[in-house]
Amino acid sequence: MNPLLEHLNEPQLAAVTLPPQHALILAGAGSGKTRVLTTRIAWLISTGQVAPPGILAVTFTNKAAKEMLTRLAAMLPINVKGMWIGTFHGLCNRLLRAHHRDAGLPQLFQILDSGDQQAAVKRLLKTLNVDDEKYPPRELCHFINAQKEQGLRPAAVEAWDDWARKRVELYEAYEAQCQREGVVDFAELLLRCYELLERNEPLRRHYQERFRHVLVDEFQDTNCLQYAWLKLLAGSSNRVGLPPNPLPAEGGDYLGAPKGASMFCVGDDDQSIYAFRGADVGNMRDFEREFHVTNLIRLEQNYRSHGNILDAANAIIKNNPQRLGKNLWTEAGAGEPIRVHESYGEGDEARFIVEEVKALSRDGHARAEIALLYRSNAQSRALEHALFNAGLPYRVYGGLRFFERAEIKHALAYLRLIANANDDTAFSRVVNFPTRGIGARSLENLQDAAKAQGSSLHAAIPRVAGAGGVKLAAFADLIVRLREAAHLPLQELVEHVLDLSGLSEHFRNEKEGQERLANLDELVNAAASFVAEEGTVGTEGEATGELRADLASFLAHASLEAGEHQAGEGDDALQLMTVHSAKGLEFNMVFICGLEEGLFPHENSLLEDKGLEEERRLMYVAVTRARQRLYLCFAQTRMLHGQTRYNLPSRFLDEVPEELVKWLTPRAGKNGFQVADATAFAYNAAPGFAATPRRSESQRGGGFRIGQSVVHAKFGLGVIIHAEGGGSDARVQVNFGAAGIKWLALSVAKLEAA
Repeated sequence: MNPLLEHLNEPQLAAVTLPPQHALILAGAGSGKTRVLTTRIAWLISTGQVAPPGILAVTFTNKAAKEMLTRLAAMLPINVKGMWIGTFHGLCNRLLRAHHRDAGLPQLFQILDSGDQQAAVKRLLKTLNVDDEKYPPRELCHFINAQKEQGLRPAAVEAWDDWARKRVELYEAYEAQCQREGVVDFAELLLRCYELLERNEPLRRHYQERFRHVLVDEFQDTNCLQYAWLKLLAGSSNRVGLPPNPLPAEGGDYLGAPKGASMFCVGDDDQSIYAFRGADVGNMRDFEREFHVTNLIRLEQNYRSHGNILDAANAIIKNNPQRLGKNLWTEAGAGEPIRVHESYGEGDEARFIVEEVKALSRDGHARAEIALLYRSNAQSRALEHALFNAGLPYRVYGGLRFFERAEIKHALAYLRLIANANDDTAFSRVVNFPTRGIGARSLENLQDAAKAQGSSLHAAIPRVAGAGGVKLAAFADLIVRLREAAHLPLQELVEHVLDLSGLSEHFRNEKEGQERLANLDELVNAAASFVAEEGTVGTEGEATGELRADLASFLAHASLEAGEHQAGEGDDALQLMTVHSAKGLEFNMVFICGLEEGLFPHENSLLEDKGLEEERRLMYVAVTRARQRLYLCFAQTRMLHGQTRYNLPSRFLDEVPEELVKWLTPRAGKNGFQVADATAFAYNAAPGFAATPRRSESQRGGGFRIGQSVVHAKFGLGVIIHAEGGGSDARVQVNFGAAGIKWLALSVAKLEAA
């Protein structure tokens, strides 16, 4: 057997050795997706079916692209640096650099990251004297990017009222500014590249003829424009309706060997969780229909998790309609039962997790292999607080610790100004946030005045004249009004500050401000919990000057939690993250927290079309992160807006079969409260794959070579993957795609070279 194929299971082998036809590989969680993709490329090159420059492989992250290149370099004696393997944005950038004149770009065009783009929009609004409160820069960036991801230039965007028409005008002005400055944002990279290929037929044909094999990773995460770009490169005449109308691209005979590129798309519709970014899971079904895909291979053997975890994941996801369908299994055995824990409140839930983590550590489990997953970033606050008090190091993956998040630091800055109006750091942070028309020139004048009289910025406000001085005086008046509320109980004071400062209203008007609002709500909860736990003062409370003692203590507490227990790179630290951030990762022990209706599934999902299906896919991703042990945690009560809310357990808990579950807390039964019997669990391992491919005694058979495409009258187009024997005894093993893998005697089978 070819050494490249030795460690593949049967479906992996079938996928890797497919003939040059379009294929859709449904790769379940932990099923060896990267191995299949990389080995497919190595197989095509090593068997002479394509040269390295004829491969185009697209991933979604630079990390995945680098991993593929590293594996390829270990498999083949070739230089992989020049291969076209990378992210959508990386490959589009490479193509635009090579054809910048045709794309209408300067040779040294620059790329704007998200921060640069927002700064560019702010400059535009200032130049055009547009109210940035009515058209917030961040929200305008989201609008522009969303239009580009749909392939829409300003002229094609529909506007139904004056506000919408103004947004389209700003989009057009932003495009003109970027073109004038020779810069492109991330969304523009893909759209400009698509338009270049769409309108330049000779260039399009050149790349269609060059790339004979197009391979796509995480296909379920592609958006409308990404799929259209892939179809152009594949030579497809099928379109998705992107304006303006493209030049007709030559299609292929998709019932046989394609005249264009062979599309090899790998993905998992059950792990499509990025609809909020524009990902369209429907692209998988569209691809299957539009390209007449007959090679649909399911990778269902999981190499990550034990059987009970996979059985739970299968049981949950089967409740989603319109799946392409697959069922994960493993040879690793059933493993431990899934542990379910019910708490009274989120504080109890966090304390349970802390005690369980300590017990796991005593048993020799590394903290770095324990993950705490949650649906919303705001949930991390209670967990972080419990970990802080227990002295357990932790790392927030893919995000900031609660008290380090920008919206929380803004709110704390206002609270600090109540405590001390001369706090220049807090003053500078929020003097113009939310925006109140205080520009850079006014702040420079204020800094000069403060320096001249040796005072704080706040104290120097009366010395600033003009319109800037009036706006600064209004901010000083806001601080006075905030300080007048300093007698309120801490929880009410925080709520008052969020409303009066305009922070709540600001994030309420942002398109993606819901998560920031949830974090601000959690700050109110944190204040209430702090007073309840610390017991520093009563309703009337002690006062330190004009400042309540509990506010001073709370600000000190926030500063300490933000700076303490930071885990270094080499520390053995717990991993905290949202489920979205956890995709692609795996851990020995996983806690899924907050499994309550309205939280997970999120209440917003019930109002959105197919929102619940996406939440269920998110739960499926969460469950399949666990290798050995899985905890499902929920609480009867949880604080929201400083008020206690009573919750129902998540419907996802009901979807886990009872025989897989071990309850760690009493559960209501027919005879009152009882503890589930852990011995009632089924430990039957899933059936394993036992077939062993034959080893070839010869690398040739009957004049054919391994890797050669052949045609059979009954089975159609195939590719030879093994050969043995010689003369009249020669046999070859051929992968016929949808017809499967067949051993054929050359003296009998009438094979022809394709």
